[in-house]
Amino acid sequence: MCCCSLWRRCCLEGVSPREIPTYCRICEPLCGLIATVEDGRLVQLRADKDHPLSRGNACPKGIAFTDIQNDPDRVLYPLRRNGTGFERVSWEEALDDIGARLRGIFREHGRESLGWYFGNPSSFSYSHTLWIVGFQMAARLRHVYSAGSQDINNRFVASHLLYGSLTSVPVPDLDRTEFLLMLGANPLVSHGSAMSVPRIREKLTAIPKRGGRVVVVDPRRTETARLFEHVGIRPDGDAWLLASLLQVIFAEGLEDQAALQRQASGARELRDAVQRFTPEATAPITGLDPDSVRTLARDLARAGSAAVYGRTGTCLGRHATLVAFLIDALALVTGNLDAPGGSVFGKELVAVSELNARLGLIGYGKTRSRIGDFPDVLGTFPAAVMAKEITTPGPGQLRALFTSAGNPVSSVPNPAELSSALAQLDLFVSIDLYVNDTNRAADYILPATTFLERDDIPLPFTALSPTPYTQYTERVLEPYGEAREEWQIIDAIATRIGVQPFAFGPARPAARLLSALRRRVPGGSALRPTPPLLADLALRTGPYGDRFGLRPGGLSLGKLRRHPHGLVLADGIATGVLRKVVQHKNNRVQLAPPEILTELASLADRPTDPTYPLRAIGLRELKSHNSWMHNAEPLMRGNRAHAAHINPKDAALAGISDGDPCRITSPHGTIHTTAHLTEDLTAGTIAIPHGWGHNGGWHRANAAGGPNVNDLMSTNLEDVERLSGMANLNGIPVRLDSLAGS
Repeated sequence: MCCCSLWRRCCLEGVSPREIPTYCRICEPLCGLIATVEDGRLVQLRADKDHPLSRGNACPKGIAFTDIQNDPDRVLYPLRRNGTGFERVSWEEALDDIGARLRGIFREHGRESLGWYFGNPSSFSYSHTLWIVGFQMAARLRHVYSAGSQDINNRFVASHLLYGSLTSVPVPDLDRTEFLLMLGANPLVSHGSAMSVPRIREKLTAIPKRGGRVVVVDPRRTETARLFEHVGIRPDGDAWLLASLLQVIFAEGLEDQAALQRQASGARELRDAVQRFTPEATAPITGLDPDSVRTLARDLARAGSAAVYGRTGTCLGRHATLVAFLIDALALVTGNLDAPGGSVFGKELVAVSELNARLGLIGYGKTRSRIGDFPDVLGTFPAAVMAKEITTPGPGQLRALFTSAGNPVSSVPNPAELSSALAQLDLFVSIDLYVNDTNRAADYILPATTFLERDDIPLPFTALSPTPYTQYTERVLEPYGEAREEWQIIDAIATRIGVQPFAFGPARPAARLLSALRRRVPGGSALRPTPPLLADLALRTGPYGDRFGLRPGGLSLGKLRRHPHGLVLADGIATGVLRKVVQHKNNRVQLAPPEILTELASLADRPTDPTYPLRAIGLRELKSHNSWMHNAEPLMRGNRAHAAHINPKDAALAGISDGDPCRITSPHGTIHTTAHLTEDLTAGTIAIPHGWGHNGGWHRANAAGGPNVNDLMSTNLEDVERLSGMANLNGIPVRLDSLAGS
């Protein structure tokens, strides 16, 4: 028995204290942690010095997870609505009633009336994700929504257009690049997103130390921008800047002709489409000096190696898919796509992209939303239309909703609209750790385990790590109270409505996948799906797998169990793999799909409304993570409070001083907060933290106050990005007023 298994066994049997290796599942670096457990309770979390990548580093949120694990406000027993509050009930009572009510809704309105919303934490739980997908396919759910439409779905659609593969996402080759151009990302606070890089500060500061450059494009001089070169663009100007960089590169003959001939189709059409976006033409929108834009384009094109990376700030504007597309197009045109030091494609731990291309499991635009006619992205529709799907009568109206690991009232635009709509559902069930701003209106709240109370493996993230790596962890703790893993709850609900994830007709895609995996195992046809079984099958048949002994040294779940601190799989990402990545029939990156040419042809700034002269953007905070960590005492010390960051020039025009109360108004709503004056903002920009303004079952978070910034945002169909259904959460026109003395 390995030491990790021994520690776990002793811990679960109540021998104390014990220290158990695991890893953090709050954000994407997945830093190694050591859990100290005594008498079945978590005593402490600290950084794991033996983790091969994080090497003793962990952020405040990971360490503070002890307070969430032991939070007296956690939901630990099934709760049923009782008038205006909740009462404790048994699991059987809750599940049986939910099943009976669902069957009644199906009889009257059909199965298309059922929906599911899952939040960001589900991405960090392989079993949760697998069972949602299995349930969605088996039950033929149409109403599926996720946090992706407030976060990253545009990136997947851009990959689909470019490569024919939604899940093929390049990452910057940080260890070898000479020039990193970073747009709308603040990895010193976020720790990296759509890339999995522990100790990212060291990776970034190493670039200038070896003679390279890091250029950060952002309306705010972020914590990351302060360390490097900052380009202070105006909010939502990224599409114009990227088109302008391409225009300069093409006009001056700086493109890499060999790369274009070898890798791409449509270069001529892209050149023609960006011809009008000269630095002079785009300057009124970007706010950038034309000569500086030309210099940036030349420096990028002439660098020995360069990586182009964009993240959340580039995903939430009005042209989100176009921006993600142009980021990769810029890398390819300069010869830096699939090249050392450029934007590179990691090898997936599980061959999701390849299997999806063969079996057609999930895709883009396979179905369209009832409201707004938006294409699905990986089987999900825009969460911004969820309220209208509930309130709009007709065939397919959403009448029963499940949410898991999500708080859409906090994260979706126009929270008042969604709150009102949720009250009209025939059945609303939430699977979560807390009573939150959304599920306080639920009929049932079913208690989920924390990440320390389940086994896990970060299946999606190996391909996003410049140093390929993975780790498997057993559960550190037995579930507190009566909490259950999400997959178990989903499975129990499915059983009660006659649905069995991963065990249905062989003609269906998921069944074909499971059958294909089973055939790799002698006698596998009799295996019953469980998360560890599916993880082991997927690992062993994947790119790093042992092929059930045919590839000695390959991966299996058993092998990962022998490496409790994780396993580095390669020194770096291999290049020269683009032909394997691209799923288009001609095996070439498509630089001029009709959707993008249409976007470029119609690209125009929104008319200026003098009533709303400023633009609001989001702001990520080191001690916050979306909407669910404001109840942890270590993260709220020092009288933390919500504040909008404002340029002093804009504040002076509104008669506002630092620390004054202020009102921010958009065409769609109003919030009240405190003004924090800072020169870090470009004039005309207000940066507002998200995830505040709680009204749930958490005492500290409720007391912290603050507004929900999404009260300023719109769910009008014209304000939802057409190609990917992304919510428009950046570059919002607003007005600033003083509340001092009122």
